[in-house]
Amino acid sequence: MLFLIFLFAIALIAFGRSLLVTRDTADVHDHLRLGTYFVFYIIVTFNIINQVWNAQYVNKNVIIGLMSGYMCLGLLCFFIFMGIKMTSPGSFQGVLLEGQNFSGRIDSLLYYSYITLLTIGYGEIIPITPVAQKAAILTGLIGQFYLVIITAVVVEKYIIHKMNIPK
Repeated sequence: MLFLIFLFAIALIAFGRSLLVTRDTADVHDHLRLGTYFVFYIIVTFNIINQVWNAQYVNKNVIIGLMSGYMCLGLLCFFIFMGIKMTSPGSFQGVLLEGQNFSGRIDSLLYYSYITLLTIGYGEIIPITPVAQKAAILTGLIGQFYLVIITAVVVEKYIIHKMNIPK
């Protein structure tokens, strides 16, 4: 809890300072802010998946946790893609990224992270650089592993729990 409060304080400092600084030093604050979000969501995602994995019985909270863990994984992948885009501009190209303002590009990368996590891959955004391609592969693998392993464990616990309850 103390670590999360520390992360929150760093985020507040980064937001406050970004309002007062010029564009030259704003990149450092953007990276700090992105890194803070990334670490926060790693902790949250790990805790959610850990609670789902260790649940003895499957109830609505476990199902909601299962869905929340998947959504948090999509946000983690989004932060990875944003970090790549910020450090290496031009890593992603496509119809959705052309001619948009900064917030439109952010929305497009969020969309891309979930489409890649789901392994749908419509092709509107493509990774160009090797690091972006490796991040896309990692995202697809994480999505499949989560669905196959974590969801299977929850289904197994549900089946075992239902078998042990007399009707």
